[in-house]
Amino acid sequence: MNILVLNGSPKGERSNTMKLTRAFLEGFAQNQSVDTDIVDIYKLNIHDCRGCFVCWSRTPGKCAITDDMTDILQKILRADVVIWSFPLYYFSLPSRLKIVIDRQLPLTLPFMEGDASVGGHKSRYDMSGKRNVVISTCGFYTAEENYNAVNAQFDRMFGKEGYTALYCGQGELFRVPQLRARTDEYLGYVKQAGAEFASGSITVATRAKLKHLLYPREVFEQMADASWGVERTEQGTKSVSPALSFTKQMAALYNKTSWSGKDIVVEFVYTDVKETYQIVLGKDKHTILTENFMPFTTRIETPLTVWEKIGRGELNGQQAMMEHLYKVTGDFDIMINWNKYFGWGDDSQEESSTVSKSHTKRTNMSIMLLPWIAVWVSLSINSFWGGIVGIMLCAAVPFTFLKFRPTVFEYITIFAVSLISLLSVLGYPIDILVPASYLAFGLMWTVTTLMKIPLSACYSMNNYGVEKALSNPLFMRTNRILTACWGILYLVTPIWTYLLLHTSLANWTGLFNSILPAVMGAFTVWFEKWYPRHYAAGDRHSTNDTDLY
Repeated sequence: MNILVLNGSPKGERSNTMKLTRAFLEGFAQNQSVDTDIVDIYKLNIHDCRGCFVCWSRTPGKCAITDDMTDILQKILRADVVIWSFPLYYFSLPSRLKIVIDRQLPLTLPFMEGDASVGGHKSRYDMSGKRNVVISTCGFYTAEENYNAVNAQFDRMFGKEGYTALYCGQGELFRVPQLRARTDEYLGYVKQAGAEFASGSITVATRAKLKHLLYPREVFEQMADASWGVERTEQGTKSVSPALSFTKQMAALYNKTSWSGKDIVVEFVYTDVKETYQIVLGKDKHTILTENFMPFTTRIETPLTVWEKIGRGELNGQQAMMEHLYKVTGDFDIMINWNKYFGWGDDSQEESSTVSKSHTKRTNMSIMLLPWIAVWVSLSINSFWGGIVGIMLCAAVPFTFLKFRPTVFEYITIFAVSLISLLSVLGYPIDILVPASYLAFGLMWTVTTLMKIPLSACYSMNNYGVEKALSNPLFMRTNRILTACWGILYLVTPIWTYLLLHTSLANWTGLFNSILPAVMGAFTVWFEKWYPRHYAAGDRHSTNDTDLY
């Protein structure tokens, strides 16, 4: 199938609309074998129509002007699908694309036919099998009512049912890397539309998704206004610094639903341009402070260039923190939940969607720990019945998988605890089995410190964006340290366990060994919050403040 794309944007391939058109073509190609010809109208030599009507009288079907339009007309005739791709210019088409429409006069006959109320001219050629698609973006918050002139043009050319239109407001957002999560989601819908169009027509469900706003009107308009680098004054407008403009655009993404009952003050100290601004996140709105600063909740000291690269997706924010390219002091919670506050659901919705669909089951460390703790306590009291308890618990663990997602450690637990319990029931001495169980447990933790994902990360990721947390280097570093601490604890536990089992306190061994894990658990809760904050604050011997300026 031959597809002709008439790109009417003066930006050529850099056109925001072409991003949608490319996605549409990609979806189309999933269901059809296609030969695509993309023509950048602004690169061609095409003159205005003279209105001489030579193509109707002296040389029927042939224009009196010799330029690139001759080739365009042939391409239109050969194409099975013609895609008109362009940005909205002053509520209509870009001027060069309008010239292409004007110059299509040779494709029609001079005889007046059709709707008598407006007059009409039939096509000189059989166009009955040709399909037309109109794809366009605009700079308004919505496409509704802004394409009336465009619709009138194409209704007149092809009839109201003779073409398929995909109009997208907020088109300028497709050039902003910081918003790629949301715009890529939208492009996915456009791709789906292309696949459906190739098979027949775009479904009602997909059309509804395409009409959904990328961002609420208030958010979009604030971002758009800030992007010009000027602000209102009594005299009109005045320029603002790139740092302030950038901060305003970032603040526009504040999600008011994230407000937790108290205002948050995020202070940005741009160390390279020597400018400081505060974003106050309130209940109903955000406020930018350029002076008269408030006590900050969180302070981010960063070169503007670094934060811009992070925003554009050119630099991983967590990796930049690990490399001490910027530092954070104060409450670290906002850094952990950055997308909750400034993502407008880009990642939070993606995460909740992912959790609700692909990861309805989350991991649960208690399932892995319970069989171990049970045999440690029960075996030291009664070796036979303790073994029975261990076997029964291991048999019950698979049923928990109906609600929780298992990891490899649950399967290791079932095997190891079942084996130890069985040996206990068969009469093997517990002064060997119990220390051995602690050793096995410690090895399970310790070995994973050398693996890609340490044991504790498989469970604590539930509180930090699920799988997304696994790509966070600071999260992984924190959990690798914690996993090593737990591993060391249980590698040395067999020593005093063996000694206790040979004393009058033998029956209390399991209970005694439960105290240290409780202490370690409290340490874990503290360390998970302290270490990232400590690291982000740049309190390291390997760096100093001069590295940040």
